[in-house]
Amino acid sequence: MFLFLASCKFYSFTGASIPEGAETVQVNFFINNAADKVGSVFEPGLDRDFTNAVQEMLLNQTNLELTNVNGHLIYEGEIVEYLVSPMTATAQQTAAQNRLTMSVNLRFFNTLNVEDDFEKRFSFFYDFDATAQLQSIQAEAHEVLFERITQDIFNESLAKW
Repeated sequence: MFLFLASCKFYSFTGASIPEGAETVQVNFFINNAADKVGSVFEPGLDRDFTNAVQEMLLNQTNLELTNVNGHLIYEGEIVEYLVSPMTATAQQTAAQNRLTMSVNLRFFNTLNVEDDFEKRFSFFYDFDATAQLQSIQAEAHEVLFERITQDIFNESLAKW
């Protein structure tokens, strides 16, 4: 029984495989560079909300302590796309459905084992009725986008899936 409990220090029931010796995690502010991509829009506060979502995901799914400096595991990056595009058309040649796509470029650093470091782009989308305004579906869309992208980040960096 003792060996089982001791091994849980490096593995959580969420599927995380916490690197040996890692006790802290640092999530640097995700800068919103979405407006740099043609067709993308700048959404004020998106950077803050996404950074908070990454922090919450790590705190909820690991036993790591959040720190502002010298973290054993470091997450940083930029929001590189926030784009609404038409997906399906009606017989009148107008959009019936739109798609909100969000993409994040992430850099992950494991200061205890540099072989785990990586840089990767994560993206997901949310489809909505073309008659709806972006502002009316934004809260639900962000919840879906953040949940999926942060879970993909978690799986790639800690679950090793």
